[in-house]
Amino acid sequence: MVEWLSAVVGAFPLGTTFIKGGILMVPIGACSLLAVAIVLERLVMLRHPRVVSPEVLRRVESHLREGETGEALILCRRGSSAITRILLVGISNHQRPKSEIKEIIEDAGRHEVPSLERYLGVLGTIASISPLLGLLGTVTGMIKVFNVIAVRGVGHPGALAGGISEALITTAAGLAVAIPSLVFYNYFVTKADGLVIEMEKASLRMLDILKRD
Repeated sequence: MVEWLSAVVGAFPLGTTFIKGGILMVPIGACSLLAVAIVLERLVMLRHPRVVSPEVLRRVESHLREGETGEALILCRRGSSAITRILLVGISNHQRPKSEIKEIIEDAGRHEVPSLERYLGVLGTIASISPLLGLLGTVTGMIKVFNVIAVRGVGHPGALAGGISEALITTAAGLAVAIPSLVFYNYFVTKADGLVIEMEKASLRMLDILKRD
């Protein structure tokens, strides 16, 4: 089974290098695939129009300025963005005092934060453990080198090459996964925070229109 898997992996570009990295290349490779999946998913889900739809906001604002609260509610119910869910809660309670509506909106906004930060904890963990896996591969590779030296001495460079290549490949692979993962993690955290602030500002603006003095 192991020989078959090695043959399959070796048939792909960089497959031979992957095999030379040893068993720790498996979790590093799994981390890389998971990181790519999370990055692609977050790039789609955190698109600005998907979270804070400017067109919907303009239409809701127009209805509220005209006193058409019912039309604004219908529009929010039809929407699928985070901001429409927040506005729906606020507008549904439009008969309450302004201070209470503000608290309701803020609570609804807090409930939307986990959806914006979904999988970011996993991505941050990948950024943290990938270089450690690479370091572990470095250690195991050097252990193999010293075992060869202990048995055969230093006069057999070919025998030493396997352990040295394993040490270097795993280190490089771990860093190659960790660096972009950390970059995207910071990017998505910053983007999510920015979207939360923007939703809060938009909701408070709608609240001012809804409860004009």
